Amino acid sequence: MPNNDKPIGVFDSGLGGLTVARAISHALPHESITYVGDTKRCPYGPRDQAEVRLFVRQVGAWLERRDVKFVVVACNTATAAGLDVLQRALDVPVIGVIEPGARAAVQATRTRRVGVLATQGSVDSGAYPSAIHMLDAGVGVTQQAAPVFVDIVERKLTSGECLHKEWMRDRGVFDAPDVRLAVEQGVAPLMNRGIDTVVLGCTHFPLLSRQIRAALGDGVRIVSSAEETCRELAETLERRGDLASADNEPTYRFASTSDDITSFAVAGSFIFGHDLDSIEHIDVEDLEALADERDMEGN
Repeated sequence: MPNNDKPIGVFDSGLGGLTVARAISHALPHESITYVGDTKRCPYGPRDQAEVRLFVRQVGAWLERRDVKFVVVACNTATAAGLDVLQRALDVPVIGVIEPGARAAVQATRTRRVGVLATQGSVDSGAYPSAIHMLDAGVGVTQQAAPVFVDIVERKLTSGECLHKEWMRDRGVFDAPDVRLAVEQGVAPLMNRGIDTVVLGCTHFPLLSRQIRAALGDGVRIVSSAEETCRELAETLERRGDLASADNEPTYRFASTSDDITSFAVAGSFIFGHDLDSIEHIDVEDLEALADERDMEGN
C-alpha cells in the first residue's frame, strides 16, 4: 500500500471521538480510518492524569501496529494528559483536539471572553486556558466541567434509543426534558459573564450541540473541537503531501475494548452515519502488553 493511502488512526475513550471520525470521512472522502474506542475504561475524565497517559500510550502502540500514517487523539482528556507523551513515543505525526479548538475560539470571540465546557480531567489540567493564552494572553477563559454530559450521551447511545436513527437528521434521542434540564444546569456558570464563544471541549458534546445552543441563547458562538481538529488534519496532510490518492477506496475499521460489541456497533452507526461493518474487540490485557513490549524495544 502506498504510504499516502495508509489509514488515519483515531481514538477516544469511548464513542464521542466518532464525531471526529465522521468529520474526517466527510471532509477527506479518500482517507481510510482506523478507530479505537476504549469503551471499557470510559470515561477518562474522572481518572488520574498518570493513568490516562498510560492508556494513551497503550492505544497509540496498538494503532502503530496497524500501520497508520497519522494519529488523531480524539479525546480532550487524553490530549491534555498524554499528547506530548504520544508524540515522543510514535514515529508518525500525532495531533490532539485542544489546540485546534483553542485557536478557533480565539479567532471567533469579539468580547475576548471564552467559555470552555469539558470533562473534569480537561478542566483540572488547565490545557484549554494554556492553549488559548498562548495565542492571546488577553482572552478571559471560564471553564466548566460537565461530566454529566458524557454520562447522558453514553447512556442514551447504549440504551438502544438511537437504533435506525442518524444524529444529524434525527435528534429526538437527545431532545428530552431531562436532557434539556441537565444541559441548562451545566451551562449556567457560563451565563452573564460576557462570554460570546464557548468551546465544546469534549468530543461527546457535539451530540448535545442543539441543546447547548438553546441553553446559551442567541449571540453565543459554539466551537466544536471535533470540526476544528478535522480542519487542521486536512491542512497538515496537504502541506506534508500525505493526502490519500484520489483513486483510493477508503476503508473504515473500528475496534473497541467493550465487552458488548453489538451496543458499540449500534451507537457507533448512529454517530458515524452508516453501519460499522468491521469491528474488532481488543482485550485491555493485550493493550497493556503492547505498551510494555514497546517500552522494552525502546530501551
